[in-house]
Amino acid sequence: MSFPAPPAMMGYDRSTSMFSPDGRLFQVEYAMEAAKRGWTMVGIRVNEGVVIVAEKRKTTPLIDLDHLEKVYMIDEHIGAGFVGFGSDGRILIDYARQLAVQYRFVYGEKIPIEYLVKQVCDVMQVYTQHGGVRPFGVTLMIAGVDDAGPKLYVAEPSGQYISYKAHGLGQGGGQAIEVLQKEYREDMSLDDAIVLGIKAVSTVMEGKPTAETLEIGVVETRTQKFRKLTKEELTKYLEKIGV
Repeated sequence: MSFPAPPAMMGYDRSTSMFSPDGRLFQVEYAMEAAKRGWTMVGIRVNEGVVIVAEKRKTTPLIDLDHLEKVYMIDEHIGAGFVGFGSDGRILIDYARQLAVQYRFVYGEKIPIEYLVKQVCDVMQVYTQHGGVRPFGVTLMIAGVDDAGPKLYVAEPSGQYISYKAHGLGQGGGQAIEVLQKEYREDMSLDDAIVLGIKAVSTVMEGKPTAETLEIGVVETRTQKFRKLTKEELTKYLEKIGV
């Protein structure tokens, strides 16, 4: 009895570490697709600082959005968020926090942002070249201010990282990027950047944005301190843009 030949890509599709004949790693591509299914997130870098705006969804009536975190503090001068598998993202956030603590303990100063990003991406890359493991199904957005100024990086499941002035991730990332491309200016104030970030995320949200369904982290250049906006502050910004 003869059996039909398997599809040409099947063997490469099942392996994390094997290239297809046309030079693709299918498992890495699948991880990127998983990240694209996450809720929308936007990051904007201006001279006065960096902002991350993240969408939160009430997927069930009983979910408590107050305890659903999408933007995290890594160190006092760095914040981060992710789109994709929450468990994968949590592991990488915890790893980044450990790096920041170890660097401060050993050198007595805060960790440079690009060094932190590179170390996290090195771990993500390792998971693309060994059998028996899979790539992390998340894309990280890391924002902060160090002695080199405000920084915004995006780390992909492949382990590649890119510096951005503004960027969007997740399900509505493409539409958010269109808004950013039209309205972003390098001379914007941090307040203007927050407003633009809310506007970009709001354009792709299913319902009307509220202080409950948005989470915003900000790092100011002047203070080099990360903080999250309170619900009262979020409400004022929503009133400012009329939503």
